[in-house]
Amino acid sequence: MKVGICTINDNGNYGNRLQNYAIQEILKKQGIKAETISNEINNYGMKYHINNLKTVLVRILNLKKHKRLIRFLEFNRNIKFANFGIDKLHIDKNINKKYDYFITGSDQVWNPNFNRMSDIDFLIFTLPEKRISFSASFGISELPENMKEYYKERLLGIKYLSVREDRGKEIIEELTGRKDVQVLVDPTMLLTAEEWDKVAKKPKQLKTDKYILNYFLGELSEQRKQEIERVAKENNCEVINILDKSSPFYETGPSEFLYLEKNAFLICTDSFHSSIFAILYDIPLIVFDREDTKAKMNSRLDTLLRKFKLENRWYKNKITQSQLKIDYKEAYKILEEERRKAEVFIKEAMRL
Repeated sequence: MKVGICTINDNGNYGNRLQNYAIQEILKKQGIKAETISNEINNYGMKYHINNLKTVLVRILNLKKHKRLIRFLEFNRNIKFANFGIDKLHIDKNINKKYDYFITGSDQVWNPNFNRMSDIDFLIFTLPEKRISFSASFGISELPENMKEYYKERLLGIKYLSVREDRGKEIIEELTGRKDVQVLVDPTMLLTAEEWDKVAKKPKQLKTDKYILNYFLGELSEQRKQEIERVAKENNCEVINILDKSSPFYETGPSEFLYLEKNAFLICTDSFHSSIFAILYDIPLIVFDREDTKAKMNSRLDTLLRKFKLENRWYKNKITQSQLKIDYKEAYKILEEERRKAEVFIKEAMRL
């Protein structure tokens, strides 16, 4: 059996690359061959020439941001890509002969605020019985009114539907009346810490063994920054900000990101996937809501912390001493059940 994975191809987003790899490995454990079909505008028909691109970038653009891209491209060697790509205007006419099933997801493939979203993310190029959404996400809590009919029509055409957030399930039920939508955890949670270690790599810049890892996709207010620095000083830690373009850690790729997550003293983040790896690696976690976004994007974090009974991990203007310790025993019991649930979904969707 062979499956084509259609997801966001973002060589700048840790969670995106890691979830893509995770879906591939999950399917591989079921004896299924999986390929990721590159879905980028003007990238149709192109092979993934990573070595050539890497060489060009190293020689011509030897700067931090390009070194960071190179780390991402190096990680992509772990992902099996199809030898062709598609975009909304260019679909290989033989694509259906190449795969038994297609998966859309995970990540925010259905986020209407992303210009990249298209019919491809609803797999309309193939038969309904071949369409599977795996832990797909809208990324927002409410759809624009003028797009609801568009979503309704396309969601009705996906035979096997699973989403990543409780709110995603509610959105689909409200739009379509379907009651068969499952809520599954993000694919990254379906691999164990030991399995992730296989693709983790220590950053060359890391010279300390005690640090607080900051990973903020939104703005970090002065109050929050000072609070993190207070905790760092009291516990003799450095603070590593991997999205700070002035930091040597800005070059961090997905493999190095995994290492930094695993070995942190504390993880402070507004990122969904950073929170996930804190849980997987048994690291204390403080989750900050993203105050600077117009469309609230906390639904996936709400679902994550509520599902694993970790609501006490939310930041409430102060990092307490008790938050510097963690016991994930109950969360791990829940995770085992979630992994079984995801396995059942895959087997039923693909008739294994």
